[in-house]
Amino acid sequence: MGYRLIAEAAMLVHFAFLLYMAAGGFLAWRLPRTIWIHLCVVAWGVLSITTGIECPLTLVENWARERAGQQGLSGTGFIDHYIEGVIYPEEYTFLARWGVAVLVLFSYVGYVLRRRWRLSGTLTGHGD
Repeated sequence: MGYRLIAEAAMLVHFAFLLYMAAGGFLAWRLPRTIWIHLCVVAWGVLSITTGIECPLTLVENWARERAGQQGLSGTGFIDHYIEGVIYPEEYTFLARWGVAVLVLFSYVGYVLRRRWRLSGTLTGHGD
């Protein structure tokens, strides 16, 4: 039972991590200090995609599932198992990755524009 809980927790954390990677830049609009965390998360995502390095959360989930007597993740990892072919067809992987990249870039452009607006308002005495 304990190993199953660990596996399920790893899966949930992994989904949260991916959601944060896609949309966390928008959180930085309200909480500017979180931009550094988001930059690290995005860097990990890019590194993972470009090098094929396996995510530690996938390793934890596989480890726990095997000890619970369950089958590990199929395919090459978390995204192959839970997302590709489930949320979108496998042939749209490239498009899905670009969609996330555009979303992240849009959030960063908005972040920079909001920071400039806040700083210029603060310097002129017309800030929030």
